[in-house]
Amino acid sequence: MLLRLAPSFALLVLLGPIFFGLWGTIEPAFGHFPALGSDTYSLEPFHKLFQRPGLGISIALSLWTGLGTTLVAVSVVAMFIAGWSNTKWFASVQQLVSPLLSVPHAAAAFGLAFLISPSGWLLRLVSPELTGITRPPNLLILHDPMALSLMAGLIIKEIPFLLLIVLSALPQSNAKRLSHIVRSLGYGRVMGFLYVVWPNIYKQIRLGVFAVIAYATSVVDVAIILGPTTPAPLAPRLVTWMSDSDLLVRFEASAGALLQLGVTATALIAWWLLEKFGAKIMKQIAVSGRRFQKDKAIRVISLITICLTSGVVILGLVILAIWSFAGYWSFPNALPSGFSLDSWTRSWSGLISPLINTVIVGISSTLIALIISLACLEREARTGNKGGSYMLGILYLPLIVPQIGFVFGLQSFFLVFDIDATFSALILVHLVFVLPYVFLSLSDPWRAWDKRYGQAALSLGHSQNSVFWNIRAPMLLRAILVAAAVGFAVSVGQYLVTILIGAGRITTITTEAVALASGGDRRIIGVYAFLQMLMPFAGFMLASLIPNILFRGKRDMRASA
Repeated sequence: MLLRLAPSFALLVLLGPIFFGLWGTIEPAFGHFPALGSDTYSLEPFHKLFQRPGLGISIALSLWTGLGTTLVAVSVVAMFIAGWSNTKWFASVQQLVSPLLSVPHAAAAFGLAFLISPSGWLLRLVSPELTGITRPPNLLILHDPMALSLMAGLIIKEIPFLLLIVLSALPQSNAKRLSHIVRSLGYGRVMGFLYVVWPNIYKQIRLGVFAVIAYATSVVDVAIILGPTTPAPLAPRLVTWMSDSDLLVRFEASAGALLQLGVTATALIAWWLLEKFGAKIMKQIAVSGRRFQKDKAIRVISLITICLTSGVVILGLVILAIWSFAGYWSFPNALPSGFSLDSWTRSWSGLISPLINTVIVGISSTLIALIISLACLEREARTGNKGGSYMLGILYLPLIVPQIGFVFGLQSFFLVFDIDATFSALILVHLVFVLPYVFLSLSDPWRAWDKRYGQAALSLGHSQNSVFWNIRAPMLLRAILVAAAVGFAVSVGQYLVTILIGAGRITTITTEAVALASGGDRRIIGVYAFLQMLMPFAGFMLASLIPNILFRGKRDMRASA
C-alpha cells in the first residue's frame, strides 16, 4: 500500500510547493495581497517595477550570464568527451572532476575570488618579482560590469555537473562502437564523435542543460560574491527588494519574480533556437564531406581547459583553508607569515547555531528524499512501470523553474498560515530540490542491479520485502549512501531558499558565508566557506567508509556495495 502511494507522494512534494509558490507570486504581482490591505487586482506593481533604474541592464546581465555560461560549459564538455573518451586521460580527468560536484557554488565562488582578485593569490604568486607590484592594483576584476567573473564562477561549477550527466548517458549511446565506425570512414576523432554520437547523448542530457540555463540566469549567492553591483543581475536585486523594510515593496518584488520567470523562459527559447541553428550548421558541414582529421589542437585545448577549471576549484579551496588559519598576511607575500587558530576561535560562537541548523535541515531533507526515492524505485522494480518520460520532466521541474519565481510566493503563503521561519517549512522546501538529485543519483545503479539475485531469493521462498531488506539494499548500500551524500550537499548549498523561508531567523553556514561577502575579513570568510565545503566532503567520506566498515572481511559485498 505504501509503495503504491510513493509516486503520488513524490509528485505532491515536487509539484505542490511549485504550484502554491507560483500562485503566491502571481497574486501580489497583480496587486492582490489582502494581508497587506490590497484586495483588488492591478498592474501597478509592474508599472513601478519598470520604473526601477537599470532594470534593462539587469535583465540583459541575467540573459548574458545564463546563455554564456551554458554555451561555454556545454562546448568544453562536448569537446572533451569527443576528444578523450575511452582513453587513460579520460579516466584520470573523471576521477579529478567527480568530487568537485559536492563543492557548494558559494564555496567555489569564494575560492575563485580569493585567487583572481587584485590582492588575490595568483597576483601574490608573481609579485613583485615578475610584475614589480608591491600593493594591490586598482583593477575591477571582481564585480566587473560585464559579469565575466560571475560567469567564470559558474562555469567552473557547471562543467563537473554536465560532465557527470554526460557520463551517465554514455552507456546508452553506444559511443565506442559508433566512434570506431565513423573513424574508419576517415573522420577525425572529435568531428566524428560530434556527427554520430553527440546527438544521441544530447537528447539524454537536454533537461540537465536546461537546468544549467535556469540556474545561471537566476543565481543569487554566486552573483552576490562575484557579480556586478551597479546594477546587479535581476535575481539579487529581487532578493534585496523582498527584504525591504517597506512591506509594500513586496508587490514590486513579486512582479519582478514573474519577470525573472520570463527572463529564464526567454533564455530557454534562445537556447532552443541555438540548438536548431547548431544542428543546421552540423548538417551542412557533414554534407560538405570534410573529415577534420587534424583535430589535435582542439583535443589539447579541451583537455587543458577542463583540467584548468578543475584546478581552479581545487586551488581556490586550498586558499580558503589557508586564509582560515592565516596569521598576518600582507601583500604581496605568497604565504602568511604564520598560522593560528585565532579566526576559528573568534568565529566559533557564531558558527555553532548555523552549523547545527545546517545539519538538521540537511539530514532531515536528505532522509525524507531517500525514503521517497527508495520507495518509488522499489515499486518500479516490482511493477516494471518507470512512469514514462514525463516523470523525468517532473523530476527536473524544480531545477528548471527559477527558485526565485516560486520561493517568493511560498514565503508569502507560509506567512499567511504563520508557518514561516520554522524548521518544518524549511525542510519541506529543501526537499523540493534535494529529492530530484537523490532520485537521479540512485536510479541508475538501482536499475542496473542484477535481478537474478532477487529471482533466486524468491525461488527459495523469500518475500519481496525480504529481498529488498536482506539482499538488494545491502548490495546497493554504497549507491544509497552516495545518493544521500549528494542530497546533503545540495541542502548545504541552498542559499535563496534558506534566507527567504528561514526569514533570517534560521541561519545556515551558507547564508552566513554569503552574508560575509561584503565584509573585508578574509580570514572569517575563509572559516565559513571552508566549513561549507568540508560538510559535503564529510558526507562523501562517510559514504565511502561505512560500507568498508560494515562489510569488513567480505570483499565481494564491499565491491557490490
